[in-house]
Amino acid sequence: MLYREAGDFKTSYRADSQTFPIRLDRWAYYAILAVAIFVVPFVIDDYWLNAIFLPLLIYAIAALGLNILTGYCGQVSLGTGGFMAVGAYSCYKLMTSFPDISIAIHIVISGLITAAVGMLFGLPSLRIKGFYLAVATLAAQFFLVWLFNRVPWFYNYSASGQISAPERTLLGVPITGAGTQAWATYLFCLAFVVASAWICRNLTRGSMGRKWMAIRDMDIAAEIIGVNPLRAKLSAFGVSSFFVGISGALFFAVYLGAVEVGAAFGIDKSFLILFMVIIGGLGSILGSFLGAAFMVLMPVLLKNVLVGGLGWPTDLAAHLEYMVTGGLIVFFLIAEPHGLAQLWRVTKEKLRLWPFPH
Repeated sequence: MLYREAGDFKTSYRADSQTFPIRLDRWAYYAILAVAIFVVPFVIDDYWLNAIFLPLLIYAIAALGLNILTGYCGQVSLGTGGFMAVGAYSCYKLMTSFPDISIAIHIVISGLITAAVGMLFGLPSLRIKGFYLAVATLAAQFFLVWLFNRVPWFYNYSASGQISAPERTLLGVPITGAGTQAWATYLFCLAFVVASAWICRNLTRGSMGRKWMAIRDMDIAAEIIGVNPLRAKLSAFGVSSFFVGISGALFFAVYLGAVEVGAAFGIDKSFLILFMVIIGGLGSILGSFLGAAFMVLMPVLLKNVLVGGLGWPTDLAAHLEYMVTGGLIVFFLIAEPHGLAQLWRVTKEKLRLWPFPH
C-alpha cells in the first residue's frame, strides 16, 4: 500500500509516455529538485562542496555520457579520461583566448569540441567492436594524454606544464578562481547536471535512443531493418563525448582550478567512470546518478569511519576502498548486472504489491 497507481488515470498518449507517468514518482522528483535548488545552497559549506557535491555533480555528467555510449549503444570505451582532458584543455584555451565570453558558453563549446574528437576516435567502431574497440579507445586515452603533455601550445607554454583557470564571473558572481562562493559554484554545476539529464532522458526515449539500443542488442539485425550503423554509432560517440567534455571542463575550471593532464585525467579516471556506470546500471539514466553517488560517497564514508573514527592509517583505508570497489563490481556483474538502478526498480515493484504475496 506504499506505492500505488490507483486513481492515476491517463487521458492522452503524451501523458502516458511522460518521463514519470506515476504521480508519486513526479512528486518525488519535484521534491528532490526543490531541495537541491532551494535548500542545499543555503546550508552548503566548502567541505561539503568540495568533498561531495561538486564531484558528485561532475561525475554524474561524465557517467551520463559514458552510459549513452556503453549502456545504450553497446560500444565499450576506456577513453573517458582522455575525452575529459579534451574538454578541460578546450575550456582553458577558450577562457584565455576569449576572456570576454561567458564561462557557460566556453563550457558548452568545449563539449562540442570534445564531441568532434570523440566522433573521430569513434570511427574504428564501424569496423570493430567489443574487446578490440575497448583497446582502440584505450589507445585514444594514452594518445590524448601524451598530446596534452608534449605540445606546449595546449598549456600556453607554461614552464610547469599545468593549466590554471582564470577568474571568471557569471552575472557578477565569481565562478572560477579566487573569491568563489560555495552556493554559486554548486548552482552553476547543478544547472548543467539538470540540463544534461533532461537531454539524455529525451534522447534515449526518442528515435535516436531506439536506434542506439537496436545497435546494442544486435547490430546486424538493426542494419537489416533500416538503422544506419554509421550514423547510430558516430552519433552515440558524439553525444557521449559532448557530455564527457562538459564534465571535464567543469572538473578543471570549477572544481580543481588547476590540473596536470597525467595526474587529473589518467587511465584511472576512465576506469572510475566505467565503474560508476557498471555499479549504477548500464542503460539507465538513474543508474548514472546512483553509480556516481556511490563512488563519491563510499571513499568519504570509509575515510570518516576508518580514519576519523577508528584511527586506521590513511593508506590502509585507501587500499580497503580499492578492495571494496573491486568486490562490488564482481558482485554486480554476477548477481545483478543491471546495477543499483535495477535494485531500485525491483524495490518499487515490491512496494506496489506489498503486503500481498509476490
